[in-house]
Amino acid sequence: MSSFENLRVVDNFYQTSLFFPMPTVVITTLCEDGTTSAGPYSLVQPYYVAGKDYYAMLLCCRNSSNTAQNILRNGKCALNFISDEPKYFKECVKLSWPGDKPEEKMPKCNFRFEKSMIEEENSEDKRPQVLTDAIQVIECTWVRELDGADKDVAGELNGYEPPYHDFNGITSKFGAHFILKVDKILMKKKYSDAIINGVRGKDFPHLPVDYGYRDSKNFWYHRWNWMHAELLQMRQASLESVRYAADRIDDKIKFTDEALMTILGVPRVFLSTVLKGCVDWAKENNVELITEEHMKIINDKRSKEKSKKK
Repeated sequence: MSSFENLRVVDNFYQTSLFFPMPTVVITTLCEDGTTSAGPYSLVQPYYVAGKDYYAMLLCCRNSSNTAQNILRNGKCALNFISDEPKYFKECVKLSWPGDKPEEKMPKCNFRFEKSMIEEENSEDKRPQVLTDAIQVIECTWVRELDGADKDVAGELNGYEPPYHDFNGITSKFGAHFILKVDKILMKKKYSDAIINGVRGKDFPHLPVDYGYRDSKNFWYHRWNWMHAELLQMRQASLESVRYAADRIDDKIKFTDEALMTILGVPRVFLSTVLKGCVDWAKENNVELITEEHMKIINDKRSKEKSKKK
């Protein structure tokens, strides 16, 4: 006998059939007249996180929204992550009414805005403004060439007719998915310092956990409480087994025993990828024998930022 109830799966199942935790993201886009529009979204997640020549986020949204229509036009957007202060979530709810045009809702918007850092660096690259009130921002460009989505155009506000794409662009009569290349990540100094120097429980930003629109009445969210860390129990391979793999990864680049000791805890399924990454670093830096000191540099993804602070 199951301890669960079988709940019927219906449209918008993430909020009608589940308690599904989501982020609260204010997406800013560029309107036809060059002004910035803003709208709150929760179906936003990392998409390409490694193994490609760029990183990407994924946005799922209604294709007639101001956000979707602007992305279809110019492909530029910014994902702004706000804190869980009630005044900010209240502002998101104000911006969420379907059908409100930017010229109707933006004059009433109480968020503060500033120029895109990308546009500051290159005035010809026009971008939507970002939220000064945000904790972190991801500036993005839609990868419209994927899945044949480059043929999708703005203008259909009452639903798009088939054929539809599988994963990018217009994916259903009223739906759209956008694979958004990560162009730049911006973060307030307090939190960027924590990422660079090592995160402690008190360093995490207070981000809201969104549970969606329910009972045709309320948007629900959970405020930050406290961060808890659970230590991963490491399993170590033998030096001999790691040496066996390392000696066969490249015929010129070699590792000292001390270097290999630093990766004994790498799960076997990732070992080849880690070793190849080390070899690539060595070739880029004209190193033929990778030492323990080299491994410290390789393993520290924030070594460049730390060296700048010295």
